[in-house]
Amino acid sequence: MTRTLSISPATLEQVPELVRLVNGAYRGEGSKRGWTTEADLLDGIRTDEETMRRLIDDPNGVMLECRNEQNELLGCVNLQNQNDELYLGMLTVLPELQGAGIGKELLSASEQYARENKFSAIVMSVISIRSELIAWYERRGYQRTGHTKPFPSSDPRFGIPKQALEFIVLRKRIQENGS
Repeated sequence: MTRTLSISPATLEQVPELVRLVNGAYRGEGSKRGWTTEADLLDGIRTDEETMRRLIDDPNGVMLECRNEQNELLGCVNLQNQNDELYLGMLTVLPELQGAGIGKELLSASEQYARENKFSAIVMSVISIRSELIAWYERRGYQRTGHTKPFPSSDPRFGIPKQALEFIVLRKRIQENGS
């Protein structure tokens, strides 16, 4: 059976649905049905409607959503312009569909967006102890930069850490500058 996916920019009308998707995929018991859960690392929510509205409204970025033929929301990813690089965050797939290729499709769409908009690279921050997630990105050409960033543990908008956490920065070159 062939699955047809549609990936397009999200609109403000989808904010509640996107928030449910992201929080359900990253936090809480339901997130444990997938392999990208952060439920054992963080309490609290992953995002809220105000943050999601800001991301969708930001002229320096785009929230891409992935839907199936029945218009069901399956995943999303946020892309933010950072000079000549594109920051990728919040790559999310419904927990019960993780491993079905939707994340790869969203990553491919992100890389296509980066090429079309002449970004030199895609960068992202991943919690350093998420070795399986880091390996997934490395298999797709992302490389560790050697840089780390502190986890914003004093900001509950990112979740409440159950242990000390930090991010590692991954990067994938998309095209040479000026080409």
